[in-house]
Amino acid sequence: SPLEIADYFHTEGICKAAIAQERWGDGAAVCPYCGCTHTYMTKEGRYICKDCHKHFSVLVGTIFENTKVSLRKWFLAMYIVSCTKKGMSSCQLAREIKVTQKTAWFMLHKIRGLFGITDEIELDGEVEMDEMYLGGRETNKHNDKRTEGTQGRSTKTKTPIFGMLQRDGKVVAMRVENTKGKTLMPIVEQFVKKGATTYTDEANIYNKLTEKGYDRLFVNHSKREFVRCGDIHTNGIEGFWAHFKRVIFSTYHCVSKDYVSRYINEQLYRWNTRE
Repeated sequence: SPLEIADYFHTEGICKAAIAQERWGDGAAVCPYCGCTHTYMTKEGRYICKDCHKHFSVLVGTIFENTKVSLRKWFLAMYIVSCTKKGMSSCQLAREIKVTQKTAWFMLHKIRGLFGITDEIELDGEVEMDEMYLGGRETNKHNDKRTEGTQGRSTKTKTPIFGMLQRDGKVVAMRVENTKGKTLMPIVEQFVKKGATTYTDEANIYNKLTEKGYDRLFVNHSKREFVRCGDIHTNGIEGFWAHFKRVIFSTYHCVSKDYVSRYINEQLYRWNTRE
């Protein structure tokens, strides 16, 4: 609980010791400037490299470097962000840990930067694929301010996102420039093992899956077909999209295109570690 986190990490020294243990384990500190392990600690708790003779702290090279916010608040913020099911706005975090909204916004984006997708993820077995479009609502705009031709798969005012979900496994999603087949197929080959069974909708962008070495089964959403033969559907990845949209619209309300990837990674972390 947040209370237990606050009670355990009650001093800056304990926080720094935890960071050192996470970075270097029981071994010697590694110099962030030259990579040397011939280092020693001073009485003030800083380190000195015997090779390049530079002084450094355990925070150099981390998201805490040069921070003016106490590590206790950083640790509490990381716990709250990782455990909150629908995320937390910068305004709410600012109230929780007693910092300004701008500081809370900065901390949140630093923390989201830790949630990136790694190339080690490989989806196998049964994999559902789908794309979604974030933003671009024209309904409540005045007629003079509406953008023409934004229906369907248009990306004039919407941000395209592509996702793949392994049934009973992990999900991978990312912002893409467009949802053309030549854009999505390299992503599929990067994260999905050859021979996997893929489930998609009827879109032509997935036609080359069979050529790339995947089995493809699909449902025809345009004919209002959502499940075929019991297990042919994309309901799993669409469930992730539904949760992601609820997070964006209910907690953050509006997200800049420049930071969409960080919000996606935050939700991927929560989804993939929900058990």
